[in-house]
Amino acid sequence: MPYIKSEDRPAIDEKIEELVTYLQSRPIENQDGDLNYAVSRIIHELYPAKYFHFNRALGVLSAIQLELYRRKIAPYEDEKITENGDI
Repeated sequence: MPYIKSEDRPAIDEKIEELVTYLQSRPIENQDGDLNYAVSRIIHELYPAKYFHFNRALGVLSAIQLELYRRKIAPYEDEKITENGDI
């Protein structure tokens, strides 16, 4: 889960907002590559080149994927089922 203490969020959010603003200013066809680059740089800088840390990084990336699906994609799919009918 990506839930951290509320007092720890402002410093991180400030940096994220700056990056998001920049990425939003880029042409849409560049945004995915730019985001991939930014996340990859963070991972490369944060985790030393050891199998243990690679495992940690993959776990974090997997958790991000699952959280995105749980919080954003599944509710969107449920909305579309209600709107358009189920299979």
